[in-house]
Amino acid sequence: MNTLQILTLIGGLIILVLSVIAIVLRRKVREMEKRRAAQDAEQQAEAAARRQKVNQSIQIIARSLGQDERLTHTEASIRISGLLDSLSVPQQTQQEFSAFYQLTNATAHIPYLEEWKQLDSKRKRELEHEREVQEGIYREFVEDAAKRIIGREF
Repeated sequence: MNTLQILTLIGGLIILVLSVIAIVLRRKVREMEKRRAAQDAEQQAEAAARRQKVNQSIQIIARSLGQDERLTHTEASIRISGLLDSLSVPQQTQQEFSAFYQLTNATAHIPYLEEWKQLDSKRKRELEHEREVQEGIYREFVEDAAKRIIGREF
């Protein structure tokens, strides 16, 4: 065997080894792409399920407004506006249901949960009266928005 034949053989072996490496790497890339696509699909399904749950919550609250005396217009507005925000609805949707946001903002200074429990009775009555006044101002708008949001999905 002469030098040219040896170099040709070595060159052929190098090409063969590099081809095998390229094939193995390409398979790994395909597997990674498949895993990534499966993860993306799973994340999208989870996001869709969360979105559907939030939409269902909005529907339950909107239908309960006026039906369940324990649910005040303020609480419904706080919850619905928060849920809409969690869905990152467009500005146009926020404007369409601005009654929820307006009542939420008008009563934002009223404490709740633990802070509410720490208030004395007199202060609680004052704030309840203030909340009722604000609800009176926004009542029709909030009820109209609740009727319009029923059946909508975001």
